[in-house]
Amino acid sequence: MGREFGSVGVVGLGTMGAGIVEVFARSGVAVTAVEISDVALHRGEQTMRGSLDRAVAKGKLSADERDALLGRVTFAVGLDALHEVDLAIEAVPEHLDLKQRIFAELDRVCKPEAILATNTSSLSVTEISVATSRPNQVIGMHFFNPAPIMKLVEVVRTVVTSQDVVTDIEALCERLGKVDVTITDRAGFIANALLFGYLNQAVSMVEARYATREDIDAAMKLGCGLPMGPLALMDLIGLDTAYEILDTMYRRGGRDRRHAPVPLIKQMVTAGLLGRKSGRGFYTYEKPGSPVVVADEATPMQKDTGETVKHIAKVGVVGSGTMATGIIEVFAKAGFEVVSVTRGAEKSAKVCERLKTSLNKGVVRGKLTEQDRDAAIGRVTWSATIDHLNDVDLVVEAVVEELSVKKALFASLDEICKPGVVLATTTSSLPVIECAVATERPADVIGLHFFNPAPVMGLVEVVRTIRTSDPTVNTATEVCRALAKHAVVCADRSGFVVNALLFPYLNDAVKMVEASYSTADDIDYAMKLGCGYPMGPFELLDVVGLDVSLAIQRELYLELREPGFAPAPLLEHLVTAGYLGRKVGRGFRDYSKR
Repeated sequence: MGREFGSVGVVGLGTMGAGIVEVFARSGVAVTAVEISDVALHRGEQTMRGSLDRAVAKGKLSADERDALLGRVTFAVGLDALHEVDLAIEAVPEHLDLKQRIFAELDRVCKPEAILATNTSSLSVTEISVATSRPNQVIGMHFFNPAPIMKLVEVVRTVVTSQDVVTDIEALCERLGKVDVTITDRAGFIANALLFGYLNQAVSMVEARYATREDIDAAMKLGCGLPMGPLALMDLIGLDTAYEILDTMYRRGGRDRRHAPVPLIKQMVTAGLLGRKSGRGFYTYEKPGSPVVVADEATPMQKDTGETVKHIAKVGVVGSGTMATGIIEVFAKAGFEVVSVTRGAEKSAKVCERLKTSLNKGVVRGKLTEQDRDAAIGRVTWSATIDHLNDVDLVVEAVVEELSVKKALFASLDEICKPGVVLATTTSSLPVIECAVATERPADVIGLHFFNPAPVMGLVEVVRTIRTSDPTVNTATEVCRALAKHAVVCADRSGFVVNALLFPYLNDAVKMVEASYSTADDIDYAMKLGCGYPMGPFELLDVVGLDVSLAIQRELYLELREPGFAPAPLLEHLVTAGYLGRKVGRGFRDYSKR
């Protein structure tokens, strides 16, 4: 039978420490909350009381429950107050020397059988443990912010942590209503190792003025369903904290350049632009600590030049797949005349049937009237030849992702379409400039990367090449506005915004499994419960297709030539073996029996 933790001590009452105190007190555990001074103690107590008062105001806690909870907490100055606790958890800033000093003092103060835990998110638990005479009783308990809400705890064992200690802490997490994932002591553990490479890469896009902060954040929220964009999340975490985590992971994690802090982060920290807590980071806030964003003087990558926006009334869509069908639906419902071009009458009939099925579903769900449906269908003309695109204002290509096929199509469109027509490709990974130079009008060629399913997803990446004209860009963004889509303008670089940030993160997750650091299930739990992601990386890989992921990752690696972007060998092997994901019934999980 595991040990009972009758009393717990928490060292450090910042946002995280105060949240951990609340977690234990909510579960009926007596807690001694410790700070370094009366001022810090009062501030931490007020942080906790504020959290509880908000819970009462929202009806999630009664006033009596709040008072009973506070009755379980003893606030004290100095570590000597922890001499009788069964478990001491440290939650001070991420500085190794500070944590080592605290653990040396806890070793002196706490009773011999007490477990000592650190809430570090990136530092070595092993290096912290050797500051004590009981390293076998030291463990990592990495809670996620806000601790009372987030379900995940990363339980980090060192090479000398006793199995009894691990078992007892796992049982404690269950008592607290948390989901634990037990892992070994490695830089960043699971969640931060995957999260911060992605955040760092997003900052590099801002630094290079590849896209605006707003567009990058919108792209990842709308394109991937994430609760926050990467730059808003950096502001919430704190740029100083983010820098320390990245720097630690870079030094301890094999000096992977994906974790080398982008210089802009250090510059912002030096300038005091720390995020929400200082009132300004990537965004400007109403006041320090406020979540309310206010206008500032940020300069977007692309300014509205005010140049002519071309009139678009009639649109041609080339392709017969589900993406082409979705794009036809989006334009037709928005009131545009649409010419659908496929290879033959049979394919046109299939596209027409898919369109009608989708629109009928919209009627059943109350999102469309029968009149709306009929009007949308009536706006579509079906054709088996691109010659019928001679009078359209915009052509959207949605054919197979093969560069030779797309280039040949654009060369033909160049001959058929009238001057000034905007020619757009929906490619998600190929260079748009290759399509542009296949024509004699590269200024009129642009990328319009819709996301699948196009009628549902609210994002379109508007990809300008070095030859695309401002009127073409402005026209594309206006078209997106007419379609009720959010246009994210970016330059022509492999992966654009969403795929360039998403697929290296997925590749990093595969590398974790490849290294036997954790399981696919635990990694999925970590990212969903610890970071609020709608899907874990392996669930997403199986949905997207491992072959698709590998192809995109190869393109990113070929363009960027960074070792950290090289496709994981395990991903290559699985694709070679035919493990492609849900579409074939097996990927990182077996779907044949589900």
